Amino acid sequence: MRRREFITLLGGAAAAWPLAARAQRSGLLRVGLLFSSTPLQFSDPFQQGLREAGFVDGQNVLFERRFGRGVYERLPALAAELLALHVDLLAAFGTPAVRAAKTASMKSAPAIPIIFAMAADPIAEGFVESFNRPGGNMTGVTSISSTLAPKRLDLMREFLRDDAPIAMLINPHNPISEAERRDTEVAIRAVNERVEFLTASNQAEIDQAFAAIRPGRFSIVIISGDNFYLTQMQRMAALAAQARVPAIGPLREFAAEGGLLSYGASIPEVNRQAGMLAGKVLKGAKPAELPVQQPTKFEFVVNQKAAAALGLTLSPTLLSLADEVIE
Repeated sequence: MRRREFITLLGGAAAAWPLAARAQRSGLLRVGLLFSSTPLQFSDPFQQGLREAGFVDGQNVLFERRFGRGVYERLPALAAELLALHVDLLAAFGTPAVRAAKTASMKSAPAIPIIFAMAADPIAEGFVESFNRPGGNMTGVTSISSTLAPKRLDLMREFLRDDAPIAMLINPHNPISEAERRDTEVAIRAVNERVEFLTASNQAEIDQAFAAIRPGRFSIVIISGDNFYLTQMQRMAALAAQARVPAIGPLREFAAEGGLLSYGASIPEVNRQAGMLAGKVLKGAKPAELPVQQPTKFEFVVNQKAAAALGLTLSPTLLSLADEVIE
């Protein structure tokens, strides 16, 4: 065999080695983490999932992190930057980050495995072929949060007033906003209520939206499950309290920070599930053959102190449904 042919054959074989074998050869596997917003505490559960699969930061894996900080236009460049570092796996958090990761991968690294944790339907987004057999280089965990809006409306039913519409806050730059808007409109029409959609994609616009929620103008406020909003739970809880309107958020932190109610998938648990999937891929499994997972844990949290401040008496039925009641 000629020397050039031998080198070519050797290179092709190396590319096919399982990632764990490559780690033994090069030292540490490199994992890129792309966040739609800021990481908050959500990167820790992902790393926990990886640890459960046997991968520990600094021992056999190294993390490269990039944050969109809610400015979704930055994500394509950040995804390309991570791929230029020759990461062995790219994990993307939030639908905007997943879109950017997929686009960047198609351009420069179509074989790089991508693990996602997001709140959209991966089939509708074109990320996978099916939940059971994703195909391609992507798999992950999805909470499909647009379908949770009707559930949040149902939990707020006892606070509805005939003389005031419902307000819903959405981020117009989030790809799932239109689906969430449609699902909410269908649910609201079913109970013969009216809805007004308020839009906000940054802190200033959030302030403006809540300034429009004057006392008495709306019966309730529903906050959608946008990735940027997940970083603004404390701010939104305080603004809802100032507006003196019953509000429900998508994350436990909303109720914990003084909001009335929260309902949604446990994002830390979703990210831990994604970390476990990433561990399987790093051991050699193919994303195409790993089924997309859905959340295993949802949280409904009630804040009794917030209810008292609003002059509300929560029904025994509502309290009985709560996973957690904050006194």
